[in-house]
Amino acid sequence: MDKNNALIDLRAITKTYVLGQQIVHALKEVNLQIFKKEYVALMGPSGSGKSTLMNIIGCLDTPSSGIYLLNNKQVSAMSDAELSKVRNDEIGFVFQTFNLLGRLTAQENVALPLVYAGVSANERMERAANVLEKVGLKDRMHHKPNELSGGQRQRVAVARALINNPSLLLADEPTGNLDTKTSHEIMDLFREIHEQGNTIVLVTHEEDIAQNAKKIIRLRDGKIDDSSLTGV
Repeated sequence: MDKNNALIDLRAITKTYVLGQQIVHALKEVNLQIFKKEYVALMGPSGSGKSTLMNIIGCLDTPSSGIYLLNNKQVSAMSDAELSKVRNDEIGFVFQTFNLLGRLTAQENVALPLVYAGVSANERMERAANVLEKVGLKDRMHHKPNELSGGQRQRVAVARALINNPSLLLADEPTGNLDTKTSHEIMDLFREIHEQGNTIVLVTHEEDIAQNAKKIIRLRDGKIDDSSLTGV
């Protein structure tokens, strides 16, 4: 792969926090490249820096030092407003807790990112219906979250993440609130999404979920454990 054409390019990323009189080094000069169409799992024990790295990759946080290029855009020095636009345009998020609005239907939840993108109401609803059909929820698009199962709610969240055709799908413990059978169904959906050419970064602490990815990156004490890099 062309190292100058990485979708995610982290160069000497460091993140420190000040807690009282203590300085916490959450990330220590992390270098990482993830390319288009890759499917990567990010793993690590509590305190390893996994969540901090995910937040930086997702433009939810900024590094203390280092350079982060996302799709050849340097996002490590952007303002909050610029980061917000990058998040909406470039990244689709899937969270453990679904993060759906209870008063909206599945179709309206999926269409939400298009509101911020300035897409007309008719086009928003049409595109949302199309994506819901792709994730197997055509017959549930007018239901509200409390009328859906956990697996169906996560499918709505995945559809919402895909609505803007993002460069990156970032999933944070997407099966954490699901039973084993439903977890397998959601991971099958991620596999289908990856096979369609999408780039996925999956954050999980579950080994069997991580094994669905094509590459596993393990963090320990704020650094990538190079010895544990595996490709499937």
